[in-house]
Amino acid sequence: MTDIECWLTDMDGVLVHENHPIPGASDLLQHWQETERPYLVLTNNSIFTARDLSARLAGSGIVVPEDHIWTSALATAAFLKQQMPGGRAFVVGEAGILTALHEAGFVMTESNPDFVVVGETRNYSFEAITKAIRLINRGARFISTNPDATGPSAEGPLPATGAINALITKATGREPYVVGKPNPMMFRSAMNRIGAHSENTAMIGDRMDTDIIAGMEAGLRTYLVMTGISDREEIEKYPFRPDVILDSVADLLPDR
Repeated sequence: MTDIECWLTDMDGVLVHENHPIPGASDLLQHWQETERPYLVLTNNSIFTARDLSARLAGSGIVVPEDHIWTSALATAAFLKQQMPGGRAFVVGEAGILTALHEAGFVMTESNPDFVVVGETRNYSFEAITKAIRLINRGARFISTNPDATGPSAEGPLPATGAINALITKATGREPYVVGKPNPMMFRSAMNRIGAHSENTAMIGDRMDTDIIAGMEAGLRTYLVMTGISDREEIEKYPFRPDVILDSVADLLPDR
């Protein structure tokens, strides 16, 4: 690990699990802060702003300044600003993606938008989805913050962004361009934010199908932890491997 200067890490399953801190996560973040290692916490969650997520993590005992959080909403806004500065968008989503697009200089509109952007929300409406379908059919570009088909809840899985993407695709025949993980673009935009380079940056995640494959395709060193959804049996399902497999982020502490 001596050649790793910058770190990217997933949030759920790596730092916290069901709002409970994973042992060692807080100490590792503090170590990075004290040694001035550039790092970002990445998440496909586009509901909340970075400030919201920083506050939620603090409630779990994990201190992460908002400028050290990079969401799929922020990555999507950065991508669209590059594509069409000052563009217009119709958004199906909540504060995370709406705030990110506003701060990127976009106008939110239902009238001839350049993009239809679908993000995560707990309040999907038939009316909003219908508008999205009609606008895409009229020529708006179809963009999505992330491909996750389901999200977690105390009662069980919830339909998430990927499920709504599929519904709109079925109705329009148009596939979205998805910016969040496993698109390595999200990792590249994160590295640009902290001035990192792939040859000296590592990604820590708990999912083979998002964190590890995206990190691998972005040219990063990849670390898979066993505190999320993956286990040894899960790893064998894929034709690729992480560089390192750890029980948890606690194994990255310097005294381990």
